[in-house]
Amino acid sequence: MSRVLQPEGVRTALEVVIERRPDPGSDQMSEADALWPHRLRHLVRTGLTYWGRPDLVDTAELLLTELVTNALRYSSGPDISVCVYLEDRFCVIKVSHSSPAQPRVCHAGPTDEGGRGLLLVDALAHAWGVSSDGTTTWCTLPLTEGPPEMESAAVIAPVLREIPMDLPADPSAARLARIQARTVLTRLGWPGDQHLAIDILHALVDNAIEHGLTQEADGQCITACLSVTEAHELLIDVRDPAPSFPQFEEAKAGQLGRGLWDVVRQGAELTWFVTPNFTGKTVRAIVRAERERVGL
Repeated sequence: MSRVLQPEGVRTALEVVIERRPDPGSDQMSEADALWPHRLRHLVRTGLTYWGRPDLVDTAELLLTELVTNALRYSSGPDISVCVYLEDRFCVIKVSHSSPAQPRVCHAGPTDEGGRGLLLVDALAHAWGVSSDGTTTWCTLPLTEGPPEMESAAVIAPVLREIPMDLPADPSAARLARIQARTVLTRLGWPGDQHLAIDILHALVDNAIEHGLTQEADGQCITACLSVTEAHELLIDVRDPAPSFPQFEEAKAGQLGRGLWDVVRQGAELTWFVTPNFTGKTVRAIVRAERERVGL
């Protein structure tokens, strides 16, 4: 679960509690636990963008991944707590668990597969440390005067749940997205109009196929992700390889076809932005549960 906090002296914060699901009789990280670093990267990315600090996203994702992975591998106990917040001149990342063992920097050899996590934290963070009882590892990033300019995403509430969808980079993607979306929306438990959400996803994937792919280019991909926020918003994100959307306003106005115009007409908030750690862009539709479908 996750929630936004306002503790004393902290401007804004995100807290997530991981309920661990280890494999009985195994000392390896379970498949269920191994999913958490990806989920948390998305949450911190969404939170920092929401707080107007997209400049911190790449480094914060790396630091959070290393601290959480270290906790999942080496700590014990039923859960792990993660807190990310802005305080004074720093972004603070804390990972807590019930194991008192003190983490330490390891100097891995050139052929070692692991052992570089805290070494990376030591190199990237402004400062890092461990609580006196050994149960919390923290690190900080300095806040600059202001984030650099970039394509802006719509301001949203923190994400509670997300499910990604892998799609082929061909015309069949729209049909497959429609089929997969029924199961994904059920798993997310979004209380809004699911038929509307599926129609919007279909339109965004159609747009990515038509305008986001380069003919005869190899290795292209289209991905989609459905997420639910604390405000019961459904985020429909479709990513394609094209790095820009120069006629976005014309597309929304219906001057380039009905697809995105229909999305806006049905009450969705539509935006696009450059995606951190992804070559290309994301087109996002925000659908609120109380929206009623508008007839065409």
